[in-house]
Amino acid sequence: MTEESSGGIFDSVKKGVVGAIRGVGDVAQAVVDTVSGTLVTALKGVGEVTGAATEVIFDTVRGVIQGAAEVGEDLTKASKGIVVGVIRATKETGTEALGAISATAGAVVKSTSEVGGDVAGAARGAVEGAIEGAKEVGLSAEEAASAAATGAVKAAGDIGGAVGTEVRDAVTGTISGVKVVVREPFKGEDEEKK
Repeated sequence: MTEESSGGIFDSVKKGVVGAIRGVGDVAQAVVDTVSGTLVTALKGVGEVTGAATEVIFDTVRGVIQGAAEVGEDLTKASKGIVVGVIRATKETGTEALGAISATAGAVVKSTSEVGGDVAGAARGAVEGAIEGAKEVGLSAEEAASAAATGAVKAAGDIGGAVGTEVRDAVTGTISGVKVVVREPFKGEDEEKK
């Protein structure tokens, strides 16, 4: 993936989301359609979520979050729609879903932090989207939710400060009737536990 095509995805997605939200006013559906459409094209033939695929996912997520923030939309709803869109795209392209879900949730956390949004709320939205999307396509809702929670917590840890604890608290426990467990230990996790 070249920098030019990567930047093109970001700009295209951001403009598409802004236009769709202004046109129909439904942030969730606008985001699902934009993300799914973009990633079906970009991930065609990609089996595993490697560096290039992660970059495409990140640029897509970043475009959505910045576009939604620009028009004053709820980033929690946008985050949920992002993950549903990614799951739909992985089903259509045959891309490994759990890796894509984890990468997406991490991108949601980092992108929301960049725009000064509610990072914990966006992380929870990503987990809710993982659960909804998994149920739509026949994946395990528990595995999808755990993949999203793990990606979100890892990204929050990279941001640092209190964000890690806030995100972990937001994405663990029972969400939408599904028990969510963060699968991997992260740096500083023991220090942050109370």
